[in-house]
Amino acid sequence: MAETLGTTEAVLEVISPDGARRYARVAQTPYMMGRGAETGNHLQLNDRRISRQCAAIVIEANRFYIEDRGQRRGVFVNNEKIESRALEDGDIITFGLEDSYEIIFRTAPETGQESIPNLLTRIEHITSSEPASGGLRKLLDSVLAKMLDHAVAVLDADRGVLLENAADGALKVRLARRNGGLRLPPESVAPSQTAIQLALKQHSPVITEDLAQAEMDLQSAQSVVAQRLRAVVVIPLFSVTRANSQESVINLRRGEFLGVLYLDSRRPAAFSKLDRQILDALAADAASILDNARLVERERERQRMEQEINIARDIQQALLPRDFREFPHLDVSGCNFPCLAVGGDYFDVFPIGEGRTAFLLADVSGKGLGAAIVTTMLQGALSGMTLGTDPARVFNHVNRFLCDHSEVGRYATMFFGILDLDGHMEFINAGHPSPMLIRQDTVEEAFTEGSYPVGLVPDAVYTAACLKLQPGDTLVLFSDGVTEAMDPDEQLFGVPRLRDVLVGKTNTDLDEIQKTVLESVENFARGARQADDLTLLLVRYRDPNSADNTDTAIPPPASSEAA
Repeated sequence: MAETLGTTEAVLEVISPDGARRYARVAQTPYMMGRGAETGNHLQLNDRRISRQCAAIVIEANRFYIEDRGQRRGVFVNNEKIESRALEDGDIITFGLEDSYEIIFRTAPETGQESIPNLLTRIEHITSSEPASGGLRKLLDSVLAKMLDHAVAVLDADRGVLLENAADGALKVRLARRNGGLRLPPESVAPSQTAIQLALKQHSPVITEDLAQAEMDLQSAQSVVAQRLRAVVVIPLFSVTRANSQESVINLRRGEFLGVLYLDSRRPAAFSKLDRQILDALAADAASILDNARLVERERERQRMEQEINIARDIQQALLPRDFREFPHLDVSGCNFPCLAVGGDYFDVFPIGEGRTAFLLADVSGKGLGAAIVTTMLQGALSGMTLGTDPARVFNHVNRFLCDHSEVGRYATMFFGILDLDGHMEFINAGHPSPMLIRQDTVEEAFTEGSYPVGLVPDAVYTAACLKLQPGDTLVLFSDGVTEAMDPDEQLFGVPRLRDVLVGKTNTDLDEIQKTVLESVENFARGARQADDLTLLLVRYRDPNSADNTDTAIPPPASSEAA
């Protein structure tokens, strides 16, 4: 049973394989990590190579421990494989994969100091508990205001301004403060643009102790004259990136331009005693806080987008068949594993009346949201066949629709079959790899004839072909995520390997066949990242009048019920 933590807090900095960062607060123990949410994971890691029950963080005697809870390649802390280990601030947790998730453990000290882990903990609480971003913005501005007040006090300036580099490249006033910690309306300040442009041009601070003795351009600047300014400091702010040199020494490099810290005074020689080390420290602190504020805001936006994608994923997965209903003349098993949050593969099985059952597997070109939208459209069009529409007419209509809207830029390969009680099967193969037919002791590609993918050729004409299945025949439909799975040497799994896996499986349960194929592909890939969605659909014909099927046979639905 999970327990809520007290004052002891920790934050996980989660770095995704694509480099995106997010933060998660360890709010209860055990804190579960792994693939998917169905096993109660608090931190969900979207990588098929990570086990569903991967690891857990627990707390004992006020210390955090990481435990391996079944990760197939092991759990590592600072590149050392562990079973259980106490965590220290900054420890790096990985899962035996070079290109997967990396988790940095951060602790929040029990002091009032506004440290980064403590700030992240507070921010995480706000982002998870408030639907609007007002609380987050208020917190960030509070931290930035403290930084600006500190700069004004240290330099004994009259006022300070923090200008942020906006998305359009313009510098916009984010905060303005005057000596004594008083707020200034951002629209009321007019910092010297001449001094700012000079600092940006030379990529270094501008310190003018007495504007009366400065260069003529700065002396005559309109804002300087109008506001009777006598001293100015302009500090360009840059993020700091870390890069590993060949000697494995961390080098600090100047990164993204963030904005400008600007301070001025009407007193001459106000900054005459300014020490370079103080200036460097102010620049580093201001850049660090502003950079973290921007990262947090971007993280909030990323979380919002991720939430939208998760909703799309949940909808897509909900549209796939889950618990296959009992059919009097066939057994079915299937699975779908998108390589991203949402995918371009889908499969379906549904009755279309008069003892006929349709099944299909489709693969839309591309991946991600664009492909997922097209799969949903195709699913809606084809599920309408429960009303009795001829499949060839539906295919011809969908093809014309996608070709007429070529700006969509998507096409789909598809295998579609209709099987009746007597084993007669109509099928359309729209550019899809031929399903495997397991018949007695043979495995063959029996559906090589077909037409173009839908949405590719405007003048393509689709007609249905026929095949008679025998009781016990099994069809194995698959997407190219199976046969084009790659190992670390970029070798393909291929059709011959799939055929070899299926040999001798005539009487094997469909779920067992599916499991064997998935394990064979995974063992072949050896942890290599895959670029395609993986989908399987297995259909086995059985004679509804046979003795083995008498007890479980269910009469076919009437056409009125199907409609």
